[in-house]
Amino acid sequence: MGKVYLTGAGPGDTELLTLKAARVIKEADVIIYDRLANPDILQMAKDGCRFVYVGKEDGKHILPQDEINEVIYKMALENDVVVRLKGGDPFVFGRGGEEGLYLRERGIDFEVIPGITSAISVPAYAGIPVTHRGISVGFRVITGHEAPNKEFSQIPWQNFKTDDTIVFLMGLHNLKDIAKKLIEIGKPKDFPVAVISKGTTPKQKVVTGTLEDIYERAKDLETPALIVVGKVVELKEQLEWFEN
Repeated sequence: MGKVYLTGAGPGDTELLTLKAARVIKEADVIIYDRLANPDILQMAKDGCRFVYVGKEDGKHILPQDEINEVIYKMALENDVVVRLKGGDPFVFGRGGEEGLYLRERGIDFEVIPGITSAISVPAYAGIPVTHRGISVGFRVITGHEAPNKEFSQIPWQNFKTDDTIVFLMGLHNLKDIAKKLIEIGKPKDFPVAVISKGTTPKQKVVTGTLEDIYERAKDLETPALIVVGKVVELKEQLEWFEN
């Protein structure tokens, strides 16, 4: 049996790939990759490496997660080095834990190679620090994929009242509901918000606004996009560097 490397590809900029991730990609017999992994990374692979795309976009899955798990398992039976390449970090809303459990139950050896999560790197490329002395002493990272108006939401909205900075991943399509819910729990309507599309890539675009108007301002942005809620957004004008 081979070994599987659950590997973080980082947020998009290929130079944010870790040295360890680059090494195993060059050694891989097969790379199973998703939509958020920069395809330029695949050019690092050796001749003869097999590529398997299992991406997901706007709710459309090439393969459901249980079938992806099975693909990883079968590739490990047939190859020595299997890289499961995932955008960002495999354990930050990347379902890497599920894949690891599936492999462990079947006796397949695996290793986790963390990646730089978009939750901190994308705001940084937009000139927005998720923490800043005197403004934000902490931040919360939340999935934005679950609709806030669901009857049984797992998102603890009431806990967000005192959060300095909130980062929503995969939340662009739910932006209107997210803003509405935050206002309902007591956040001011003029609370600062930024939406960052295709962060850390040459196509990066940043739109800022308030909880009251951010939906209209940012509704035409492309995915993947990240939402930052907090007064740290106001630092963007002084700290922006990448787009310049």
